[in-house]
Amino acid sequence: MTNNYLDFEKPIIELETRLEEMKQISSRDGADFTDEIRRLQKKIEQLHKHVYSNLTPWQRTQLARHAKRPYVQDYISLLMEDFFELHGDRLFGDDPSMVSGVAHFQQKPVAVIGHQKGRNTRENIERNFGMPNPEGYRKALRIMKLAEKFRMPVITFIDTPGAYPGMGAEERGQAEAIARNLFEMSRLKTPIVVVVSGEGGSGGALAIGVGDRILILENAVYSVISPESCSSILWKETSKAEEAAKALKMTAEDLKKLGLVDRVIPEPLGGAHRDYEKMAENLRSALVEVLDELKKMPIPELVQSRFIRYRSIWPFNEKL
Repeated sequence: MTNNYLDFEKPIIELETRLEEMKQISSRDGADFTDEIRRLQKKIEQLHKHVYSNLTPWQRTQLARHAKRPYVQDYISLLMEDFFELHGDRLFGDDPSMVSGVAHFQQKPVAVIGHQKGRNTRENIERNFGMPNPEGYRKALRIMKLAEKFRMPVITFIDTPGAYPGMGAEERGQAEAIARNLFEMSRLKTPIVVVVSGEGGSGGALAIGVGDRILILENAVYSVISPESCSSILWKETSKAEEAAKALKMTAEDLKKLGLVDRVIPEPLGGAHRDYEKMAENLRSALVEVLDELKKMPIPELVQSRFIRYRSIWPFNEKL
């Protein structure tokens, strides 16, 4: 990750570096590498398709955690207008790992909530690596209630390893904050659309994940536990993380088959981090469609449908 590419991306990065060097030499020295550049571009395109069409669950997990992957603030900049961030839970303080506020999406007011990680060590420390404390979840709930009051749809972006497990978080009621969000979201009288944009980990993700429609990006993951933690519990070591990722059925494709998500949003070839604008446009189209659909439903029907949706998940306990 220090080189901002993953192990399985290395052959592609090497070819792209060679292509860039060839273009620079051609531009600087006037050498004609037209045919060589064309052949190399075709080879890179073929390698892209081969690598990214055969990703394992563990490789998709690595992509979901990619340091350059777009975060909620990137999507807000690309999709929203007039975003106004709201801070604090009115009980303890503010939590920078949870971004919340109001904005316009397609000229209509919405509430936006999402986990925010950092791009470097300093930012990650400031954002607590995208792991919210109780005040983060209470802030999110405050914004949801505001959205309900003013009849604004809620859009949430999930991208967290999980809720922060520190002593201070537990002392301030981490479990209660998550449980309260699950309860309140289940009966919130306004449409809720959830976007799993990166890593959806455990209750820290689910606390803003109770929605009428669940969208997941192609290379995002969503699970009750991380592969490393699962490996540590089952095999008493973290080296089995790749095997755990497969067993957890945490990829977008697996979750769609299980009926736990409604739609898989295609990513640009190579992942969302390679083309923010294209990824945002793919997501925009899906959001417009589901919001238009949900706005047509009477509120009592909307809430009842949401309640039935989550009550009906339990049979999977018998099927797995």
